[in-house]
Amino acid sequence: MNSTNEAQPNRSYKARLFELVFSEKTELLKLYNAMNKTDYKDPELLEINTLKNAIYMSMHNDVSFLIDSRLTLYEHQSTYSPNLPLRYLFYVSDLYSAETRNENLYGTKIIHIPAPRFVIFYNGEEEQPDSQILKLSDMYTVHDDIPVLELEALMLNINPGHNQSLLNACKTLNDYSEYTAKVRSYAQIMSLNEAVEKAITECISNGILADFLRKNKTEAKNMSIYEYDQERHIRQEREAAKKEGVAEGIEEGIKEGTANILKLSALLIDAGRTDDLKRAAENEEFCKKLCEEFHIS
Repeated sequence: MNSTNEAQPNRSYKARLFELVFSEKTELLKLYNAMNKTDYKDPELLEINTLKNAIYMSMHNDVSFLIDSRLTLYEHQSTYSPNLPLRYLFYVSDLYSAETRNENLYGTKIIHIPAPRFVIFYNGEEEQPDSQILKLSDMYTVHDDIPVLELEALMLNINPGHNQSLLNACKTLNDYSEYTAKVRSYAQIMSLNEAVEKAITECISNGILADFLRKNKTEAKNMSIYEYDQERHIRQEREAAKKEGVAEGIEEGIKEGTANILKLSALLIDAGRTDDLKRAAENEEFCKKLCEEFHIS
């Protein structure tokens, strides 16, 4: 039940909570270690190169960085989208352009570039498996056995109860998962402002993202309100589109069914089979047999 006096989310926010939480090199390195089973200690080994305005003003990648001769791109998603591989292609193209801007791309000497890794951390309400691979080739209108251009992104479900070994290996990721789950849970029974405030207060008391939330309470609250409102809006739009599609399908079905019945009636009358017409009106199975006989779908 949302209060009419509830503050509207700030639409100017482009950065998201996940991005803010892992903007600190120390936390990002912990996540990288948990993902790759490494044990790097020095956060300065990370070279963060996150794009702020890639391709479109509203579309920037969450976190990207260089370490261990690899280019790693992390995205957080609260709404499942099969289009992430294409977006990743845009991101990595811009990153490689920046990485090689002083190189001679027309020369005969090979230019070495860091190998990419693409990971999506999903914590939406729609049920998804623990992990799945999203492929750029799945978006192609023509499917080749061996695509000449492929990009694979690993999507990990980080909702509570999923990928628990990864969450155990990175406390900050686990805390982020718990915090967002609390916001969703409380938003079902109180206003969004109240839900976020209650989740923040409770998490600080229980040591969940406590230091981060103390330092960034106002910004975290605004981001959480915006993100949840955006997620809810997308969910409502999808539901409305689904209902509209079902309604259109029913309407088309009624029109087609009516036309077929009229066609069958005309054919039976022309054939002098009025008794069959009466029987068809009372017996659905007999009506179907007559439609098959006259090749009416």
